[in-house]
Amino acid sequence: MHAKQYEITLPADYDMGVIRERVATKGHLLDAFPGLGFKAYLLRERGIDGSPVNQYAPFYLWNTAEGLGSFLWGPGFQGLCDDFGRPVVQHWMAVGYEDGEASGDRPVAAVRHRRPVPEDTRTTVLAEELLAEAQELAGQDGAVGVLVAVDPRHWEAVTFSLWAEGAAAKTSGEVFQVLHFSTPKLGQVGQGRAW
Repeated sequence: MHAKQYEITLPADYDMGVIRERVATKGHLLDAFPGLGFKAYLLRERGIDGSPVNQYAPFYLWNTAEGLGSFLWGPGFQGLCDDFGRPVVQHWMAVGYEDGEASGDRPVAAVRHRRPVPEDTRTTVLAEELLAEAQELAGQDGAVGVLVAVDPRHWEAVTFSLWAEGAAAKTSGEVFQVLHFSTPKLGQVGQGRAW
């Protein structure tokens, strides 16, 4: 499994209604996309939930590399590039995924917690710690799902959690609003570790 995200930071006075309308009219286009576990259409607004910026920042979990490639090299991503410029695409290798206690609910919030992995950290220990974190978060009230992943190029760990209710008090990290949640192959995302 592969996780990816891009962030489009917008001016402080940007009308975020434009992004809401974009998601309302185009979000359904990935509801049946091959190889996609889920796509969370995420938004941060300056001054809300501690956000210093206005930002559109979709987060994806891909079941297959073919699905990821098909999206990146296809018309959907190119359309985004045409409208906003080509963003940097962050990429993490999934360590594991856990359905939350509210896995059947629609998420309204997401939290992304990124942190560097110290050089002296053993990879086996890192994986076990991340998997334990995912299990713990997934057991909290309102948790829809939790992904833990690592970018081995920059040695950065990310915990991405989805919530059916307000998330700011649930865990530390950057809080996003979930505008739409496409889940074409979420049922095929394996539970626990990804290897």
